Amino acid sequence: MRFKTLIVAAAACLLASAAGAIAGENVQVGPRPYYLIENMDDGPLKESLKMCADKPLKRTAFSIGHRGAPMQFPEHTKESYEAAARMGAGVLECDVAFTRDRQLVCRHSQCDLATTTNILAIPELAAKCSKPFTPAKVDPATGEVLEPATAMCCTSDLTVDEFKRLKGKMDASNPAATTPEEFLGGTPSWRTDLYTATGTVMTHKESIALFKKLGVKMTPELKTPSVPMPFDGDYTQERYAQQMLDEYKEAGVAPSDVFAQSFRLADVLYWLKNDPEFGEQAVFLDEDGLDGFNQDKPETWSPTPAELKADGVRIVAPPLWVLVTVQDGRIVPSAYARAAQDAGLKIITWSLERSGLLADGGGWYYQSVKDVVRKPGDMLTLVDVLARQVGVIGIFSDWPGTVTYYANCKGL
Repeated sequence: MRFKTLIVAAAACLLASAAGAIAGENVQVGPRPYYLIENMDDGPLKESLKMCADKPLKRTAFSIGHRGAPMQFPEHTKESYEAAARMGAGVLECDVAFTRDRQLVCRHSQCDLATTTNILAIPELAAKCSKPFTPAKVDPATGEVLEPATAMCCTSDLTVDEFKRLKGKMDASNPAATTPEEFLGGTPSWRTDLYTATGTVMTHKESIALFKKLGVKMTPELKTPSVPMPFDGDYTQERYAQQMLDEYKEAGVAPSDVFAQSFRLADVLYWLKNDPEFGEQAVFLDEDGLDGFNQDKPETWSPTPAELKADGVRIVAPPLWVLVTVQDGRIVPSAYARAAQDAGLKIITWSLERSGLLADGGGWYYQSVKDVVRKPGDMLTLVDVLARQVGVIGIFSDWPGTVTYYANCKGL
């Protein structure tokens, strides 16, 4: 009897452990957040974050897995999503594109398969690419690359069954490649190829099932098509936008667990009008920054936060740099951030941990604060301003453990 009791107790323990893993207990952020804290300038923020070093961590919706955890895991793969969930991301992202047979799959761009998968290593699939591999032209005397290697392979070049034959890899290519195998290289030194052995690519429906199992909320992004729409004559943008939401309905996912995103305001307005339960927390990805946008000059904003609010948009998501500026040597909220607050918009931002080393100012994502961003620990200073002064409700990150640690420490 005692032996039977022990067996039952052990089984109960295993079930509790499995449930805990799904519910977000036993979150493990690894050493990176602690490294960043030690690297910070001395001051109250550093001391307050250090005080949380032994605090148990829980999953938080403030931490959003941008394509999973692609700093080290191939983006939009099962392995990347599971890593992000283990690091406490309470929301995971599937960027949504469509295949030739109009099935939805998780891919950051409709035509990025040449750099994010091994398609060029599978000849019969590589032959279907919109633009086949073209080797680099190299000066034989100097070794200088005169014309970089190129290839363009789209999800719409393949059926969903063909797509599922692919293996995800780190998003990279070698511009000096003279063979398809060489083109598959080029991973930046601050990332890694350690976790590319499997790289399980996923359909949108498979991502929904996985996210339900992991117990996280979901933020699908309807990717702007790289092919003319309507696709094949009758697959319109509206059908595409509706199909994405319909797959959540079919899976029984509550609208409150879905944050549908798009860079196209027309998509968000379509959801607000035609599927208001999901449209209520649809996210407009505002990326005006490529066309003369200045986060401190309202005359360059189009649309303005007030105009978005008037259109019914509730959540806006600009990149990191749009929300902050530098004043007296410190990172502070930008005029755009204050305008979004005044308009009553909720704010999400992207993407932390994507630029690699910050020694050179952090690149595109940190352009408005490049003069004061010089070392890894400065990342947490930025997070603190975004959380406490800008008031963002979530931060996309390529390595969610950093945001998870901050959110737990500050009670977000």
